[in-house]
Amino acid sequence: MAAAADGLGSIAIDTSQLNMSVTDPAAWATAMNNLGMVPVGLAGQQLVTDSICVRGFDPNINMVTGISPVNPMLPSMGLVAQPPLAEVPVIKEIIHCKSCTLFPPNPNLPPPSTRERPPGCKTVFVGGLPENATEEIIQEVFEQCGDITAIRKSKKNFCHIRFAEEFMVDKAIYLSGYRMRLGSSTDKKDSGRLHVDFAQARDDFYEWECKQRMLAREERHRRKMEEDRMRLPSPPAIMHYSEHEATLLAEKLKDDSKFSEAITVLLTWIERGEVNRRTANQFYSMVQSANSHVRRLMNEKATHEQEMEQAKENFKNALTGILTQFEQIVAVFNASTRQKAWDHFSKAQRKNIDIWRKHSEELRNAHSEQLMGIRREEEMEMSDDDSTDNPSNKKLRVDESALAAQAYALKEENDSLRWQLDAYRNEVELLKQEKGQLFRTEESLTKDQQLQFLQQTLQGMQQQLLKIQEELNNKKSELEQAKGEHMHTQTMLKILQEQLKKNTKELAETNGHDETQANEINVLTVPLVNQDKEKNSEKRSQPLKSEKEALLIGIISTFLHVHPFGANIEYLWSYMQQLDSKISANEIEMLLMKLPRMFKQEFSGVGATLEKRWKFCAFEGIKTT
Repeated sequence: MAAAADGLGSIAIDTSQLNMSVTDPAAWATAMNNLGMVPVGLAGQQLVTDSICVRGFDPNINMVTGISPVNPMLPSMGLVAQPPLAEVPVIKEIIHCKSCTLFPPNPNLPPPSTRERPPGCKTVFVGGLPENATEEIIQEVFEQCGDITAIRKSKKNFCHIRFAEEFMVDKAIYLSGYRMRLGSSTDKKDSGRLHVDFAQARDDFYEWECKQRMLAREERHRRKMEEDRMRLPSPPAIMHYSEHEATLLAEKLKDDSKFSEAITVLLTWIERGEVNRRTANQFYSMVQSANSHVRRLMNEKATHEQEMEQAKENFKNALTGILTQFEQIVAVFNASTRQKAWDHFSKAQRKNIDIWRKHSEELRNAHSEQLMGIRREEEMEMSDDDSTDNPSNKKLRVDESALAAQAYALKEENDSLRWQLDAYRNEVELLKQEKGQLFRTEESLTKDQQLQFLQQTLQGMQQQLLKIQEELNNKKSELEQAKGEHMHTQTMLKILQEQLKKNTKELAETNGHDETQANEINVLTVPLVNQDKEKNSEKRSQPLKSEKEALLIGIISTFLHVHPFGANIEYLWSYMQQLDSKISANEIEMLLMKLPRMFKQEFSGVGATLEKRWKFCAFEGIKTT
């Protein structure tokens, strides 16, 4: 093959002997084929060039000696007809490799069919391989199309080849339809017709999706950057209030160049509610400095008004100049319409001059009306006195306005000084109040504690006094009862003594009747004692005073009936206090003592364990009666 290559390389072609039509693509392709192409399997040469993807272009044209490489797709070269050569078949040549030979298919046959190309396809399906084809032979054939990353060969005469880039698949598809023969063998197992088609691989689709996502991210980033570039800049963040920031803001408010920025910060602070009793004076001074800019703004307004008046004057002067020029132009047109000059113009010239004259008169009238309107407005603004004033009066008025401005400025300075003085006074008063509050808080705390202790002691003393008063009332009632009993016993003793005296006299008279007298004495003494007991019980069992006492007796009787062994007065008082918190143990005991037939008192225990218990005995009294 090297000798053949050297021999073909030394061939010299005379270009003058090429008498074929250059514009006929079929004749051109046949002539190139008859020249004898150099085998493409030589070292250092590509199996399939990049131009093979362009239909109607022979990749081996540049191999011919004496002809420089040309691109037949350029219309200026004249190699391609004006209509696109889409229907011209590609002339495929025999491809020689080290281990095999590839024979092109019949050009009259239709091109091999392929499936729809999957997105991001880098893998091809190669069918119809010879049975004895190995991976090395497959790699030798297809590595000229591009870098191969993987070959997956099957036992059934097909394989899948994955390339590094997508455009390499197009070069591999070019080999579809070739007949492959291993070496010079004619065995059926050493030959086969190749069918190359697009293959759908998950790795290809995954890489394509990753690439699409990356492109989408880049597009989003580009759009975001474009939106950020087109977006208006956001206003700067306003700092929070502090004494340091307030002092800086006060300085900015005094500067004319930073006033607009500072006034927005001041407004934001006031709307946030930063003004309180402590910061009121500082905010007042800042508001005062903001007010001082009113004078500057009024001066700026006056200067702008002067500029506007000057511009109006300049406009009026310019308008008068334009109007005079319009008058001159109209005068020229009027002069040209006179008979001396008018007869010498043609009909078309007269027509144009007449049109121009009318147009100029309309413009002149419009400008004159505008100028008259301006003068009319000035006359309306000016008063009758201004029209008759002399220059001396004008000077006096200017002086008066200057004096008035100075007086207004002095008045504002006086007001600002007075406001500053008020602010300092308020600060001094606040400091005094804060100091006084510190001392007052300590004194007030001690006084409050003392008042609380005194109130607690007074409440305790009042409760003790109430208890003592209740005990005194109970003792008084007991003393009265004891006094009544004592008086009753004394009267009964006097009666008994008188009866005994009578009985002794009778006994002395009748000495023989001792036994009968003794029985009579016993009979007399027993009923007297019984009478005393009945009287004491009647005194104790006094009638109930109110409905409340009857209700208490009912509750106590049910409580003691539930406790058959009795209950002490403290236990009974604790139960009754849940129903009535104002009742006392002495009241309950006095109520029980009033009803001896219903309640009785028993003692249990000895010494320190001695305990008084009250029992309910009303049922026993009913049985005995």
